[in-house]
Amino acid sequence: MKPLIARLFALILVAVIGLTGCSAGTSGRLTGDYRQDTLMLVDSLRNSIALPNDDPAKLEAQAEAKAIISDFASRYRRDASVANLSSFTTMRTALNAIAGHYSSYPNRPLPEKLKTRVEQELKQVESALNRGA
Repeated sequence: MKPLIARLFALILVAVIGLTGCSAGTSGRLTGDYRQDTLMLVDSLRNSIALPNDDPAKLEAQAEAKAIISDFASRYRRDASVANLSSFTTMRTALNAIAGHYSSYPNRPLPEKLKTRVEQELKQVESALNRGA
């Protein structure tokens, strides 16, 4: 009887760990559809960048954007079907620019020049997605 219970417990444990490992990531907002996920990330980035620095919702918007960025990067970084798309490479350029600023100047807001550049790249991402690239 004990070996049967031990095996049943092990089977349940493996199933729980397996299902937990297949979750959608920490934000839970990515769908697996590259186009939809990219557009959602673009909207999230625009919202977090556009908020004034003294807005109380700014920290929450930035935290949400960071979680989505992390999930997006971990999901699509090694996906060969999107790696060569111009929308993906442009999105990575925008994300790297933002990450570079925050790693060098964590307590400073994004400068207007960087905001303009990121906005231009986000528009390029949207147009590339509309073209199917």
